[in-house]
Amino acid sequence: MTDRVQYTPGPASGAQFCQFWSAHVDALERHLSANTWALAAVTIVLIAYPIARIVIPHVLNSIVPDGVLTVLNWI
Repeated sequence: MTDRVQYTPGPASGAQFCQFWSAHVDALERHLSANTWALAAVTIVLIAYPIARIVIPHVLNSIVPDGVLTVLNWI
């Protein structure tokens, strides 16, 4: 039972975990290659483009009344 005592989280364990995680993420960011960053950027664009082209206009058309859309189309 005494061996388990050293593994119980203390009051500072939350802060220590955050510091450890922050250092881990910083190390990952330093060691990622340009190809990995490019792949991440392409993935974000592939996800965001359909949202921007389909979902956002659909939401705006459902919110804005037809009369306002007609006036805006005349302009």
